[in-house]
Amino acid sequence: MTTSQLIQDSKPGAARREGHPGLALAVIAACQLMVVLDATIVNIALPHIQDALKFSTTDLTWVVSAYTLTFGGLLLLGGRAGDILGRRRVFMTGILLFTLASLLGGLAQEPWQLLAARALQGMGGAIASPTALALITTTFPEGPERNRAFAVFAGVSAGGGAIGLLAGGMLTEWLDWRWVLFVNVPIGVLIAVLAPMYINESERHPGRFDIAGALTSTAGMASLVYGFIRAAEKGWRDGLTIGSFSAALVLLLAFAFTETRAKEPITPLKMFADRNRSGTYVIMLSLAAAMFGMFFFIVLFVQNVLGYTPIQAGLAFLPVTAAIGIGAALSQRFLPVLGPKPFMMGGSALVALGLGWLTFMSPDSTYVGGILGPMLLFAFGMGLNFVTLTVTAVSGVSQHEAGAASGLLNVTQQVGGSLGLSILTTVFGTASRNEATKQVPKFMAGSSPEQKAEFAKTRQLPAPWGHDVLAHGISTAFVPAVAMAVLALITATVVIRVRKSDLDALAGNAGPAGA
Repeated sequence: MTTSQLIQDSKPGAARREGHPGLALAVIAACQLMVVLDATIVNIALPHIQDALKFSTTDLTWVVSAYTLTFGGLLLLGGRAGDILGRRRVFMTGILLFTLASLLGGLAQEPWQLLAARALQGMGGAIASPTALALITTTFPEGPERNRAFAVFAGVSAGGGAIGLLAGGMLTEWLDWRWVLFVNVPIGVLIAVLAPMYINESERHPGRFDIAGALTSTAGMASLVYGFIRAAEKGWRDGLTIGSFSAALVLLLAFAFTETRAKEPITPLKMFADRNRSGTYVIMLSLAAAMFGMFFFIVLFVQNVLGYTPIQAGLAFLPVTAAIGIGAALSQRFLPVLGPKPFMMGGSALVALGLGWLTFMSPDSTYVGGILGPMLLFAFGMGLNFVTLTVTAVSGVSQHEAGAASGLLNVTQQVGGSLGLSILTTVFGTASRNEATKQVPKFMAGSSPEQKAEFAKTRQLPAPWGHDVLAHGISTAFVPAVAMAVLALITATVVIRVRKSDLDALAGNAGPAGA
């Protein structure tokens, strides 16, 4: 049963909205593209942001993390808000908040202003994104029609990161770094105008908000990620590093305690009762952890070692978008026939192979010879997984819980990405420091007086010594990324089970869930 069947009212414009499901999907997909794209669009602009606002290298990490942490930490609350208050209403609220935050971030004159705006962007994205996915769940009937809608949504989610890198390069090089934020303003305003015209409001369900759960989970993950970032710079014995991990443990335990006692928890534990759905969450968490790190470190390598301009760095990721699209199209086409398991296993294996290949990176690696091949393997594997994971996670969920189910899927992606990037950064920092210890004597023996004077001021090794340090740190960081992909593969192999009813539902032979 669709939302239009549930709500038999005579609100103005309802008939017009029912007649344009394609436009409704376009509005929803545009929202998701804007939200996902913003997780990576600033990556290429980071050096320019650092110079303009005088960020330290450590603090610069938070330009990315402030967004992903608030986004991931509040996604479940955003999904719940859509169930209780009405999904279209909440969807529009999230879009408007995201748009305002983008404007404020583009106008920032101090580091704290930009970080506050990025956190506010994350809040807006957390409100809008799970509601967008839930709107698909309740607008399109289960079966081929919903699968096609999910394919569009998942393709946008998967390709948005690569598109963000290209857009960020173009905006940074042709205009100014501030436009990586300003660009969201006209798009957000347009979505807010079109949403009430083509998207129906959903039925409101009574309930309450689990504020304690949202706060403890967000603060706990922020402390955990900061602990890893701090360890990358100061080491594991640093007092603030230990304090951050201790605070994370206390907060996450408080979150678990809260969820077991709350009457309406932000994380409904029954969502994990289904074996396939639980496995899907683990796979998404693992693959997202590897994906965020891959984007971050490849951008770093092509700009700092290969010497690419921002636009060239963005163009280098175009094949990633194409490979993801091909993988998503294939999985959407054959998912009803083969079921989810082959795509989860095959996709995770390809991701692991691609990341394993990247562990062989060196300062002599070229784009075609050492980066393009593993990126294509990685991207095709992710494409096979994204549609499959999306369909499996929300399949069979009743309509009044669609927001919670979709929010939990999104939160595993965003939290997994934030946590994975912080872990990989920690490994990168440790490996880089060790390699720098080896390279400094070589630098002192073979550098010019001018280079030594510059090193004394900046403590940054120039090429080729600096390239050796960076390449060694990046290649080492991909080792735990491989482990994350292998965890996804093991989960797909051992946990996921395909039943006849699952295939029937995917093929549209079973009634919609919650009807």
